[in-house]
Amino acid sequence: MAADAPSASVGTGLLHDRADVYFRMTLRIVRLGSPRAADEGLRVGTVRRPPRGVPRHKFGSGNWYDVWYPELSPSAKMVKVGLGARTAAEWAVFVRDFKREMASPPARRTLDLLAALSHSANFSIGCYCENESRCHRSVLRELLSVRGAKVLP
Repeated sequence: MAADAPSASVGTGLLHDRADVYFRMTLRIVRLGSPRAADEGLRVGTVRRPPRGVPRHKFGSGNWYDVWYPELSPSAKMVKVGLGARTAAEWAVFVRDFKREMASPPARRTLDLLAALSHSANFSIGCYCENESRCHRSVLRELLSVRGAKVLP
């Protein structure tokens, strides 16, 4: 095992006692509500609203999310723009404007933190949208990747 790899296991799944697992720590971009990967770790919901009709105590066990973090979701106005985008040009407007929202200092700091954590912890971020290519998840993937995040394809 590498000298800087943690040697103690803890209940959170963030630290492991095997170096090969430690060096595979990474970030996943997921659809909330989908089955979890065995080593997925903490699931963060980057959505504006909690899932409808799901009791709060089932958010984690129902594979929705462990932590709700709406600060990385588009504003209510941008959600409407994104969901209403029918053409590539309309989608490009959403992407441009959502990136502008994510350029605020609090959002930038959060993205920097997640990018750094992706090298030492398994976790995921996600949204409800079925098609990632037409979801803010694709923009978050790009913004995290340019910050050096270790993101699974």
